[in-house]
Amino acid sequence: MHLSDILTHLGEDREQYFNAVAPPIVQSSNFAFKTLDEFRQAFTNELENHIYTRGNNPTVAILRQKLAALESAEDALVLASGAGAVANAVIANVSAGDHVVCVDAPYSWTKILLTKLLPRFGVTYTFVDGRDIQHIENAIQSNTKLLYLESPNSLTFELQDLEACANLAKSKGIITCIDNSYCSPVFQQPIKHGIDIVVHSGTKYLNGHSDVVVGVICSSKEMIQKIFDTEFMTLGGIISPHDAWLVMRGLRTLELRVKRSFESAFKIAQYLESHPKVEKVVDTWLPSFPQHELAKKQMLGAGGLLSIYLKADSIEKVEAFFHRLQRFLLAVSWGGHESLVLPSAGFYNIPGRPDSTTPWNLLRFYIGLEDPDWLIEDLEQALEII
Repeated sequence: MHLSDILTHLGEDREQYFNAVAPPIVQSSNFAFKTLDEFRQAFTNELENHIYTRGNNPTVAILRQKLAALESAEDALVLASGAGAVANAVIANVSAGDHVVCVDAPYSWTKILLTKLLPRFGVTYTFVDGRDIQHIENAIQSNTKLLYLESPNSLTFELQDLEACANLAKSKGIITCIDNSYCSPVFQQPIKHGIDIVVHSGTKYLNGHSDVVVGVICSSKEMIQKIFDTEFMTLGGIISPHDAWLVMRGLRTLELRVKRSFESAFKIAQYLESHPKVEKVVDTWLPSFPQHELAKKQMLGAGGLLSIYLKADSIEKVEAFFHRLQRFLLAVSWGGHESLVLPSAGFYNIPGRPDSTTPWNLLRFYIGLEDPDWLIEDLEQALEII
């Protein structure tokens, strides 16, 4: 199916709602039935029928169709956060006594799920450098049930060879799950490489306007039904119909936004790589990136994230550079219209918390929809202080 059809028309049965161009927000918690037979029939599959919005809602159902199609999946679930999506997908595929292999340095709440919550219920884990498939194979145990990937990750952007990981996991009966938030479905579709489950922090590119927190799980109908029947319905991590509608509105411009962000970020990465006060630029699309060939093989582009290491001899110099920036907001996350900076120095000297293990001269930038030359002007004047 063509991307334009998915974003503009898929799932939108306009004749059912007065031929309105925009779908309605069905802001109802409950749905009524005329007969007992209709009531009984609805309970044969609550994922497909409208009974109670904790399970299924007409507005959310349209969004599910679009998200599944974007990832070349059979079905999708939409949750109230990316962390909720990760937790539902992982918990659904492990039991007491099972083992999970996960790539190094995953999203912080994914790491807490694996290291703090699941061990309370007898699930063990191993973190590996996923850049080498041999490291993953060496970490697999007889009780390994899940291989969790994040390609690229969201700070230093290490990749895994998705096809190799999928083939290895399938040969051993292991489920694969990947966080695809960095690329979005516009630039990477892991299911086409053999991955079983794709999760997203849809707060980022999918919504794209920094006004909704949302998570997504895409997979086969069988897997989605499995997650829905227990974890999704029991833990109750639903998204509201209004938020689902906002995400749908964001999807209309997904391709335009992601490509603009990518093109601007690449221009800025090239500028920074040639700057004498920048020690290193980390961007998957630069030829200097160690896994550049793999990135080109399994990605159609990189998003708007890039990281730099400043040539600074003290954390105070990094802080001074940050405070000179005028056109970047200090914030976590990414994927909205606004450009952001996240300095690792901000995770040092926090009262009551240990310092970050990430070097203090690393700063992650997200490049939004502004004119890249306007952002370069700001970077140029801030770099003068180094």
